[in-house]
Amino acid sequence: MSLNFNHFASEANSFLKEYTKELNLNNDTDSAGRILTSILHGLREIISTQESLQLMAQFPMFLKAIYVNGWSSHQKRKIKNMNEFIDLVRDFNGVTAFHDFENDELTENYIQTTFILLRKYISLGELEDIRSELPKDLKSIMYHNFMF
Repeated sequence: MSLNFNHFASEANSFLKEYTKELNLNNDTDSAGRILTSILHGLREIISTQESLQLMAQFPMFLKAIYVNGWSSHQKRKIKNMNEFIDLVRDFNGVTAFHDFENDELTENYIQTTFILLRKYISLGELEDIRSELPKDLKSIMYHNFMF
């Protein structure tokens, strides 16, 4: 198998443009990239290592790279509701969180949009496995946006 890095970059740029448009960020791909990274890193912290590995197996190379970037160890975090997940996502965003995630409603919309766009890469069976590990608030987002 040869590695075609130009193809990976092209696919990533195409996805990021679509993602930026869906988030209504007016071509601000930098913000979109930070938002995507923060949400994926938040997700990886609340699902098991086994589910993370199964999820990554279905991702294209550019999403795999984003997902694992900075991942040194894994201790599953207990998140009880959407507000705690939003706080976790903001923590991963760091100092730009006040800009990227202005309020809870906007942040929840970004999370929903992210799940919708990731759906094209993830099988329904894997989604159901991930969903079973999520808090109730996040389960409903996945059910309404991912499953259909």
